[in-house]
Amino acid sequence: MAKSIVKEKSFQFALNVINLYKFLVDERKEYVMAKQVLRSGTSVGANISEALASQSKRDFIYKLNISLKEISETIYWIDLLQASGYLKIDRTENLRKEAVEIKKILTAIIKTSKINLDKSG
Repeated sequence: MAKSIVKEKSFQFALNVINLYKFLVDERKEYVMAKQVLRSGTSVGANISEALASQSKRDFIYKLNISLKEISETIYWIDLLQASGYLKIDRTENLRKEAVEIKKILTAIIKTSKINLDKSG
C-alpha cells in the first residue's frame, strides 16, 4: 500500500495535540477546552484512516469531509485558547500551521475525489 502523506501528517498532528492537552491540563489547569481540542484534534487522523479503508469512493469522500470538519474545529479551539490567554501564540504557532496544512490537503483530496467520482458516473 502506498504511503499516505495526509495520514502521516494527521498522526503526528494528533501526537502534538496530545502534548498540548497534557500541557493545558497539567500546567494551565484548563480541562474543558483541553478536552475539546484533544477530541477534535485526534479524530482527524482516525477518520482519515477510516477513509483509506472505505469500501466506496462516496464513503471515502464522506469520511474525509468529517476529517475536514474536525480539523476546522481544532483550529477554532486553538484560536480560542490563544484569544482567552490559556496559550501564547508561540506555543501553538506550529500546531496551527500543521492544522492549516492538513486542512488544505484534505480540501484538495476531496475536490479531486469529487471530480473523479463525477467523471466515473
